[in-house]
Amino acid sequence: MDPATTLGTIDWSRRTGGRLGPAERRALAGDLARAHLSNAVGRLRMAAHLHPGRNAYVAPSRLDVPESPLTRAATQTAARILPTTLLAHSHRAYLFGRALGELEGVDADAELLYAAALLHDTGLVLAAGTDDFTLTSARVARGVAEHAGLSTAATETLQTAVTMHHSPRVRLDAGPVAYLMSAGAGVDVVGVRSWELPRSVLERAVVDHPRDGFKAFFTQAWANEAARVPEGRARLLRRYGAFSTAIRLAPFSE
Repeated sequence: MDPATTLGTIDWSRRTGGRLGPAERRALAGDLARAHLSNAVGRLRMAAHLHPGRNAYVAPSRLDVPESPLTRAATQTAARILPTTLLAHSHRAYLFGRALGELEGVDADAELLYAAALLHDTGLVLAAGTDDFTLTSARVARGVAEHAGLSTAATETLQTAVTMHHSPRVRLDAGPVAYLMSAGAGVDVVGVRSWELPRSVLERAVVDHPRDGFKAFFTQAWANEAARVPEGRARLLRRYGAFSTAIRLAPFSE
């Protein structure tokens, strides 16, 4: 993966402001179609009780948040910026991403994954202008990383996980943190890959971090972002990805 040209990376986001060119729109449309197909098949397997999550197990201790200057700073920053609904979503995104990583044997830095999850939507609250909201989230993440004394390489990894998370079908070659960050958010927002997770993980996340009207809240927040950045990924997901419907049909009550 070339960080300078790969769609969604922090380098690409800085260069483009998150605005898509025609070829990038076409590529993402293809990814959306494949994601929709995967989601439909997985949800059918879930309904038929033939999904892999029914036999899966993740030890609860493996989902614990690591204690470090970075995770403490991320927690404090997210709690200061995010409304309760988005803060709970951020915690669930970490739990789901970490659980998928455990099941796949993906070795990701848990501290970076947690920080990315807690900070990835701060831009939905703070962003202004015409750039993708994740650039604002990435600036918040950079401030947290500097406060915690992260290396330049680790900071870039954190920021790319943040800016890439809402591209459809983020692959492992984007890096394990970006891959699991996107996967965890996808489970919580639209239910994609929820069929791979054990029921205990899904239930624990919602009990510990209640959804409290998340679907309605996030649908409106996404509509606002799509209107603010009409050439961005949020607009493409909303227009061509039936994103509002996908949120409504996620396998959670709210």
